[in-house]
Amino acid sequence: MKDIILDNYFWQDEVVRLRAMQPEDWEEQYNNRFDTPARRLLDYVVELPPTIAEAKSFAEEYADFSKNNERIMFTIETLNGESLGGINLCGIDERNGTFGIGIQVNRDHRGKGYGTRAMRILLRYAYFERRLNKFNVSVLEGNDASAAMMKKLGCVHEGVRRQIIYSNGRYHDEILLGMTKEEFEQMEG
Repeated sequence: MKDIILDNYFWQDEVVRLRAMQPEDWEEQYNNRFDTPARRLLDYVVELPPTIAEAKSFAEEYADFSKNNERIMFTIETLNGESLGGINLCGIDERNGTFGIGIQVNRDHRGKGYGTRAMRILLRYAYFERRLNKFNVSVLEGNDASAAMMKKLGCVHEGVRRQIIYSNGRYHDEILLGMTKEEFEQMEG
């Protein structure tokens, strides 16, 4: 196969690249399910114990963008191919131009800016290629890292849904944030 020149490749920046999820990514999916605090912040629940079969099925289901009607799944990796986590474009409402993004950076790669970089790539795609207009996201109270990343990206605090999530023996607030295409353009300017 001919060498691929990635100098002008849309799906990367100077540090990270987004690529299609592959069936062999099941192991990373499986390992991430053992990080209960991170999964609780991501999905707002404690999941049942992970299984290899479920992880393989998930990776196969979303591999190569074959099922993209509910989530468009990507693997985040360094430019030399080290897996950093996963990100997806979800909740796409073409009529109203709204969407969401889900992200989980692997435990040993958090706090290094990889998630913010991956988010910017996917936001550029949503706004400038899909013609979407409004990114909506929520974070569970106490998820300070995600809230800080969203604010760094340019998201605006839009409200709080009080005591709406029951987890870990108590009710938690859900913090609502959002960003329009115009606001993103101003941040990227």
